[in-house]
Order: sequence, then C-alpha cells, then structure tokens
Amino acid sequence: MRIAVDAMGGDHAPREIVAGAIEAARTVKGGIVLVGDPSQIEDCLGGPAPRNVDIHPASEVVGMDEKPMDAIRKKKDSSLAVAVQLVKDGQAQAFVSAGNTGAVTASTLLSWRQIPGVHRPAIASPFPNKFGRFLLLDAGASPDVDPVQMLEFALMGRAYAQKVMGKGDPKVHLLNIGEEPGKGNAFAKAAYELMSGHDWFAGNIEGKDMFHSPCDVVVCDAFVGNIVLKTAEGVGEFIMDEIKAAVPKDIRRLAFLPLKKALAPLRKRVDYAEYGGSPLLGLNGLCIICHGRSSAKAIKNAIEIAATAVENDLVPAICDAIGHERKLKEE
Repeated sequence: MRIAVDAMGGDHAPREIVAGAIEAARTVKGGIVLVGDPSQIEDCLGGPAPRNVDIHPASEVVGMDEKPMDAIRKKKDSSLAVAVQLVKDGQAQAFVSAGNTGAVTASTLLSWRQIPGVHRPAIASPFPNKFGRFLLLDAGASPDVDPVQMLEFALMGRAYAQKVMGKGDPKVHLLNIGEEPGKGNAFAKAAYELMSGHDWFAGNIEGKDMFHSPCDVVVCDAFVGNIVLKTAEGVGEFIMDEIKAAVPKDIRRLAFLPLKKALAPLRKRVDYAEYGGSPLLGLNGLCIICHGRSSAKAIKNAIEIAATAVENDLVPAICDAIGHERKLKEE
C-alpha cells in the first residue's frame, strides 16, 4: 500500500504536510509518497526521511484561489495532478490533499471517473454528536442532484460507515425540515419515497437532531450539506471564542488554565484536525480531502484514514453496494 500526499497543497504547505506525513509514517502499514518540489520537501524533513517515505517530484503548484479547470488544463505537472496520476497508474492506492478542493474534485473525477452506476461523487464529512460520530454527505461535491443520486449517496455513506468508522449496520437519515413523512419540498419527498423501501432507511431528521439523536449517516445535496458544514464550523469557533472572551482579561491567565483543562475533551471532539479529512466517494480511486488550513495533526489523521479505507477495501465495497442496488432494480 502506498498513499500519495500532495505536499504542496494547503495554507501551511509544505511544512505542515511533511510533518504530518512523518508522524503518520510511524503507524501506517505501507509507504507514503510526498509529491512536490523535492528541495522544499527535503528542507522540511530536516534530515533523512523514514524508510517508508519517498519523494516524487512535481514542478508546479495549484493555488488555493485558482479556478479548478484552468489549473487542471495549465498545470499538468502540479503536485496535485501528479499525485492523482500516481493513483490512476496503480503506483499509489490513495490520495490525500489539503489543496484547492475544487481542483482536487475535478482532477480526480476527470482522471479516475465514477464507479459504474454512480452518477455523481460526494464529499462525506464526519461530525461529532452526543452518541459519537455520524457521516454527512454530500458536503460539497454535487449541489445539483436528483433523488436517485441521493440513494447512491446513502449507499456510499453506508459503505464508508461500515469499512472506516466501524459501524456494523449503519442507518441512513434524510436531512429535512421535519421528521414526519411528507415533509419538505418535492425533491425531499421523492428522495424519501425512493429510500423508504430499504430496511436501513431511518426516515427524516432535522438539523438540530443530528447532534442530539443516534444517527450514522445523513444524506442531503451538496448545496445544503456545505452550508451545514460551514455553519457548524462557524458556530463551534464562535462558542469557543465567546467562552474565552467571557473571562476578564486581568484574571484570564489564572482562570483560563482550569477552564482549558475542563474544556479539553470538548475541544478535541469538535476539532477538525481530529477527523483528518473528508473522503470523496464514488470514484475509481480513494481521495481524502483535507481542510485548507490543516495542521500536521490533521494530515497525519487523514493519511491514517486513507490507510484504513485501503486496508478495508472501501472502493470495492462501494462497487458491491451500487451493483447490488442495480440488480434489485432490474429484478
């Protein structure tokens, strides 16, 4: 197993990316390929690389603010494009990047193509809740979908929840404005009807209940999912900042130390770095998309997630789930 890492992608690349890869190298069973400018990567290594870490050269970098299709067309030797090609050629089994999300999504889609039977890819983002973790998809890849594609998201999300999150028989909820059947717009009603014939479907769930009720997988279109993701990030940061600001400045240092200790478990649960990254599901290859501001810790966790997904045959599991659904329709 080899995991290709875009060493030049992200707000803190290549320093944090390389540091995260070195940390992951201690636990991952297999190799890590750092793709990018060899001289910059070597400077960040600060010495000999671990035996299971290699450097693969790439002369260009896709900027975080570049238009995805322009970057793909003009920068054929970018660290992003080269890493994607390594997976396509079978020289790596997974790809991890904290770079331009649009370019990562477009490049992998154009290069690897969808799994047969999958019409649109989906970004699956893990969230914490009162009962552990649940998976929300689509969180940003496909904003314009139909109910059939929502069913595909559900099948892909279940496969990920089983293979990577360790959930035995994950249930799927549809994100909606109310719990009752018949709620929502025409799109939501059609998606509900399509999924209701499956024993893994648990019905509608409201946004507030995702964090307070048992749930494994929640599906929605990317327009809604991305708003949920960014709103949750903003609210989490706002609350933590408000707690800190509520302590008077003259006693902040003395008061904040015990408060910091008490809040440590909460901070860990809501810290995006703990989750590493979000898989892009539905393609003939495995891609983990990380936050642009990812730290070494986030990159380490993302690489470990990619390794777990490869070891547990996530992509074949999605192929099987989609293929089984197609057979059911034919019957």
